[in-house]
Amino acid sequence: MNEDQENVQETEQEAPLEQITQMGGITAAKGKHTIHCLTIIGQIEGHYILPAQNKTTKYEHVIPQLLAVEQDPDIEGLVIILNTVGGDVEAGLAIAELLSGMKKPTVSLVLGGGHSIGVPLAVSARKSFIVPSATMTVHPVRMNGLVLGVPQTLSYFDRMQERIVKFVTDNSHITPERFRQLMMNKDELVMDVGTVLDGQAAVDEGLIDALGGVSDVIEALYAMIEEERQ
Repeated sequence: MNEDQENVQETEQEAPLEQITQMGGITAAKGKHTIHCLTIIGQIEGHYILPAQNKTTKYEHVIPQLLAVEQDPDIEGLVIILNTVGGDVEAGLAIAELLSGMKKPTVSLVLGGGHSIGVPLAVSARKSFIVPSATMTVHPVRMNGLVLGVPQTLSYFDRMQERIVKFVTDNSHITPERFRQLMMNKDELVMDVGTVLDGQAAVDEGLIDALGGVSDVIEALYAMIEEERQ
């Protein structure tokens, strides 16, 4: 092997690692089908930069990735791995809307937790999975910092909340009434209102499609890809 061939081989090996490090995703091309894996972890970072010690997913990184996946003829499907603790509501909802509008097969898997805006992200895929030990936390929209105590602020919160309720219920099997009931539960969270659903409970409520792990996600995605080919 000459020096040029060695350099090419090293570059090919480094490319996936750099893709993971820089963008939190990777395209796997050595399996039965070529799929892209996108990780959405920590807080969704929106218009404000979060402290350096926070694990974040930057929406300006995710949005171009989704557009690239949708228009790349070599990529046949998308897996979204989720472990979130909330974050910017509008940035998270923007990513969720992009995911739900994709024509390519998409499957999501919740690991650890899907907190607040992580719920719309989880249900945005064509099929959603959750591992048994993971949880989904449902609670109303909240805002940090200075808030003006005027009727317009409450109206703004209500409208934002309705956007989330509509998106979640349109993309899952839970009813708006039941989702609001879980969201406004006063008996479960300390110093807050809302509900924590474990994996099985999230499936029973119709929020997530099925319990499963990585192998189930890949199997479901492959089935979608092959069905579309036919």
